[in-house]
This record gives sequence, C-alpha cells and structure tokens, in this order.
Amino acid sequence: MKILNEKPTATKILERVALPVEKISKEVLFDCRMCGQCILHETGLSCPMRCPKNERNGPCGGVRPNGNCEVFPDKPCVWVLGIERAQRLPLWREHINHLHPPVDWRLQNTSSWISLVTGRDSIHPKGWDAVSASRTRMSHAQSEAEGADKRGK
Repeated sequence: MKILNEKPTATKILERVALPVEKISKEVLFDCRMCGQCILHETGLSCPMRCPKNERNGPCGGVRPNGNCEVFPDKPCVWVLGIERAQRLPLWREHINHLHPPVDWRLQNTSSWISLVTGRDSIHPKGWDAVSASRTRMSHAQSEAEGADKRGK
C-alpha cells in the first residue's frame, strides 16, 4: 500500500499491532520462524524455515528413506511434509513447485503481513531473476541427465 510506504510512522505502529498477533497465531498453528517473507501457502503450510539447513526451495539431498530429516533423524523433513500437505490444499496446490528467492535475513522477526502490504518482501537480491534461475536449474538438471545417458551407453 502506497500510504504505508509514504508514512513510516504508520507502518511502525501497524507493525507493533500486527507482529504479536501474527507471531502468536503462526507459531501455534505452523511452528513459524518469523522470517518476514512468509511462503506457507506455497509450501503446504509447512514452514520451510524449520529446516535446519534453511532450505527454501525443496528438500536437500539428505532426506532419509523414511522421509525424516538428515540432521534430526527423529523428525520428519519439513519439505516432505509440505509436499504431502500441498496435494490436499484446495488452493495453491501447484505452488509447491515455485522457485523462491533467497531469504532476506534483514526481515527476520518482522511481520510478513506488513512486508506483503508494503512490498518489502518483493525486494530481491541484486541479480536475482526467478525465471533465469529456473531455466538455469532446469538446464543444469537436463545436462546432468544427458551426461548420465551418455555414460550409461
């Protein structure tokens, strides 16, 4: 909202009101880590910041065969939970496949609701382009697959 960006005092007041409500509700419901850039709706309502490796775009390569975390073997991988839960969501089911920018740690412990309204959460690191990153990721995976095919022949 333009008015909040033009009035930093209003934003600070709104943050003081919204932050405790958001923090309590999201911690209780989702074990939220208050990163300030919430993507719960895109991760099957499983907070990706609970991952000990802070993986923001899917599980690491160390997920155990039973779906548990590599770092904490007695706990399920937050991404395995997210992928399973995403399939049951009435909306945002396909958002689990979206590529997310790196976390802006300057927003940690701020309200993601206020970040969304003011646009703070859409400020990405210099050079970040989700489309080119996605293409790079896909072309890298394709190159690896082609290399594996050649080695197998």
